[in-house]
Amino acid sequence: MSIKTVGVLGCGLMGGGIAQVSAAAGFKTIVREVNQAALDKGMARIKKFLDGGVEKGKMTAEQRDAVLGNLSGTTDFAAMKDCDLIIEAIVENVDVKTEAFKALEQVVGAHTIFASNTSSLCIMELAARTGRPDRFGGLHFFNPVPLMKLVEVIRALTTADETYKAVFDFAVAIGKEPVTAPDKSGFIVNRLLVPYLLDAIRCYERGLGTKEDIDNAMKLGCGYPMGPLTLLDFVGLDTTYYIANIMFDEYKDPMFAAPPLLKRMVLAGKHGRKSGEGFYKY
Repeated sequence: MSIKTVGVLGCGLMGGGIAQVSAAAGFKTIVREVNQAALDKGMARIKKFLDGGVEKGKMTAEQRDAVLGNLSGTTDFAAMKDCDLIIEAIVENVDVKTEAFKALEQVVGAHTIFASNTSSLCIMELAARTGRPDRFGGLHFFNPVPLMKLVEVIRALTTADETYKAVFDFAVAIGKEPVTAPDKSGFIVNRLLVPYLLDAIRCYERGLGTKEDIDNAMKLGCGYPMGPLTLLDFVGLDTTYYIANIMFDEYKDPMFAAPPLLKRMVLAGKHGRKSGEGFYKY
């Protein structure tokens, strides 16, 4: 399978980042948003990132213009009819994702591969809701996409060998380092990371130390770039809470159960950096 034209559903932080790295690797890339305002905001974010790269000397103005030349935006599913690969990066809701895939299937060719950037949902469940379960897989990128090297490649029980190879090779072609992850909630990274983050909240609840001491202990003692409570603010407490609930539902293991403090902070609107306050104020 030859991938030449790439579609991305969603131009938020993840979708915009995926579209950017795809275009930077030379692929004709079309990113779709639900309305023009959301699309304009996402495209402006991409341009700002690229302009920053030029200002810092990390790329030339010509290289920036080449990336932007490979990238186009749309609010119409029909504009993605010629895509060879379409990566979905929209809200973490099975029904919403399913509706998007159904709309795409009305316009794309039989050869088009679908992939989801979901961080926690079952790839097999998504694939089974389409008419191409053999041409469906998972491509889980990490934020910020242009800077993070890892991509988890997930194959469902129905994913064809050539589909798996095509999406794996695509991840390599855009400069990432792919790993093959099982189709189990959380895949590899979140399966290991989420229990660590939830346990850090439990330790803080139980008075193990101040939030600053807990974060500094893990930074200085383990060499982590940021402590767990700072990382929670960066990821989003609401996002972590949502993923934890999905993983607890999947595994029924207490280590995935959201601590009471996390639930209350989410209900209070303290979601981390994006809301201005989480464990810390921003």
